[in-house]
Amino acid sequence: MPKIKTHSGSKKRFKITKSGKVKRAHAFKSHILNKKTTKRKRNLRKTVVADTTNTVAIKKMIPYK
Repeated sequence: MPKIKTHSGSKKRFKITKSGKVKRAHAFKSHILNKKTTKRKRNLRKTVVADTTNTVAIKKMIPYK
């Protein structure tokens, strides 16, 4: 069996937890920040678990992580 290539964009964006869930960062935190409240920006810093409907596809893209 040949090795599977890892998707370069996915390996930068996602991490797998010990229990097998996929962690990701929030979107909407890169620019146009002056109209967003401080509370909203602070909450966007936190990581969140990716939705279960996407986990199978993400795990295929990062098989060795």
